[in-house]
Amino acid sequence: MTLYIEYSKSRSRSVSFFSLRKIHNIYPHQSPSSTTILKIPANSLSFSFHLESKKKKNPMALKAVHVSDVPSLDQVPENASLTLFSSRFSTGLEMNNNNNRASFKIPKFLVVGHRGHGMNVLQSSDKRMKAIKENSIVSFNSAAKYPIDYIEFDVQVTKDDCPVIFHDNFILSEDNGSIFEKRVTELCLSEFLCYGPQKEHGKVGKTLLRKTKDGKIVNWNVETDDSLCTLQEAFQRVEPTLGFNVELKFDDHVVYQPDYLIRVLQAILKVVFEHAKDRPILFSTFQPDAALLVRKLQSVYPVFFLTNGGTEIFYDVRRNSLEEAIKVCLEGGLQGIVSEVKEVFRNPGAVTKIKEAKLSLLTYGKLNNVSEAVYMQHLMGIEGVIVDLVQEITEAVSDMIKPPKGG
Repeated sequence: MTLYIEYSKSRSRSVSFFSLRKIHNIYPHQSPSSTTILKIPANSLSFSFHLESKKKKNPMALKAVHVSDVPSLDQVPENASLTLFSSRFSTGLEMNNNNNRASFKIPKFLVVGHRGHGMNVLQSSDKRMKAIKENSIVSFNSAAKYPIDYIEFDVQVTKDDCPVIFHDNFILSEDNGSIFEKRVTELCLSEFLCYGPQKEHGKVGKTLLRKTKDGKIVNWNVETDDSLCTLQEAFQRVEPTLGFNVELKFDDHVVYQPDYLIRVLQAILKVVFEHAKDRPILFSTFQPDAALLVRKLQSVYPVFFLTNGGTEIFYDVRRNSLEEAIKVCLEGGLQGIVSEVKEVFRNPGAVTKIKEAKLSLLTYGKLNNVSEAVYMQHLMGIEGVIVDLVQEITEAVSDMIKPPKGG
């Protein structure tokens, strides 16, 4: 199967289109069949670029990249193509308070490292998905070696009010042959830090396991391991010009009381305001009430509402569509949306609605590890992507997203 970005002209009308397509049945001497995922008028795009075609009879296209399955993408080939580079900006995001909602502008197309250098998929055959421990200082500083703008990481608060960086709701470990799990927010800081590699030389931490999406429990083995860390450590030990996308992490299956949310958010904000200095900061969360509260508790840093756009349905209807996400942002004075990328491709009209609402739009998801899919989003006016393959995607945006010669 092939993912293709294609440029074509209608035979009946002189209208140009860009299409993101799945190309099937690639065999010699056979015409490929295809499924168009997305088709948008070229004249609706405000960006120009150079297209080349070796054969005049074929549609002009930007390179193709073979993927195992689209949109369910587990890994991307080593030679996945078309370089994208992005230079880090030191001035951060521009925010000016204006009535209830602060006006907000992202000055360039952003590339954000997911959980630092990329998330860990321990059951994947792709070594890149288990190269460096996610959400660790080593991962953050490894990502900082590339021209990304932000790293994204997940913050939870321990029962003694210390913000720590960890994605999963539960920590799994093994003791005397028995596997047990503990909720991160029910641990005190010292308990949390005793799992995995230890900072103190010669000290051995408790075994760290992980439950995969299909329910299997596996050892959390990566090529480059690192200790668990706190939010304060990240501010102190990570390259200071690198922006932080702080995801406020909550359990999807828990109903939180306002008092609890306020306590957690105040603990996080205390660390941010004491240690951020000039570092660009962006808050995001899937929890609608937390998004609204963190906006009320501070107006210095932008707040984005995370949504899968309806690819999974929740009891809270605010989480179930991009249209609901727009409502949350407008009612609460938030600055933007971070959407699962598949929903943006399925519902490209929502991008126009988001722009009309003067909201910014970023995306996350496995398709963001395909450079052509990233470029298509740039053409659509999406302002940035959260990616796992930091090196490949940052090496890609420079050729695809650059000013024209002589411009």
